[in-house]
Amino acid sequence: MLDTAPLQARLLDHADYYARWSGLAIGVVAAQQLVTVESGDITMPLVFAITAFGLCAVGGVLLGDALTLRPQEAVRTASIAPRLVRDQVPPRMAPLLLLQAASLVTLLVIGAVTASSDPDRAGGAGHVLTVACEGIPTSLGPWPGLYYSGPMFAALTVGTPVCVWALRRIAHGPGSDQQRRDRAWAITGAWGLLVSSQVLLVVLMILIALTEQGCAGRLGAATVVVICPLGLLSLFTFGWSLVTVMAPRAVEDEAVDGNPFDDE
Repeated sequence: MLDTAPLQARLLDHADYYARWSGLAIGVVAAQQLVTVESGDITMPLVFAITAFGLCAVGGVLLGDALTLRPQEAVRTASIAPRLVRDQVPPRMAPLLLLQAASLVTLLVIGAVTASSDPDRAGGAGHVLTVACEGIPTSLGPWPGLYYSGPMFAALTVGTPVCVWALRRIAHGPGSDQQRRDRAWAITGAWGLLVSSQVLLVVLMILIALTEQGCAGRLGAATVVVICPLGLLSLFTFGWSLVTVMAPRAVEDEAVDGNPFDDE
């Protein structure tokens, strides 16, 4: 009888890498197609492009994790220490990504509350921010109101629970500590791409709206000062997330040397 295990191992040995890279490639192609769609609103195609790229990155990593070969040897049950998700994710980057996600939700909520309708566009609710410029009502935009934030909220609602479920499955599943950590870092990086790319887009929208006509006043200037560091942080985490998705082992394994969550 032929032994098919080696053939399966050869086919699936690097399937996780192929799936992750394919997800990124499909995301780039989808983003290019969406950003070039003809529309009267130049911002909405960009919103769809960024959202599609993040979701494709998450999908590719999840597919790669599903195709990862599981160890065939007997599972050891001697350890009584519970496996926690926080022991598998990057101990330094995970809090930064959570901070960015909280900041993103906060900015989107503030944008939805303060947004108003665009008088120059039919059905333009949630497009712009209306301010008084020299006593004249002026529309500043694009503004991250519900019109633009809807797809972003939808992507976070879909992507976040799926990534959390995958991390829990990895933490309690078979494999060595290094294997579980590599898979968890890849999923964390994919979720980081989804979050950081959207934060960059929201920050860019706010900066353009508040600086285009110089009518935002002191509150607008203070907002620009506050969100600029958030944009720089998002740019850094986007790069880290991209590298981590492409090659999790290329990132230094900090959890081995100094994990503050180790059980005694």
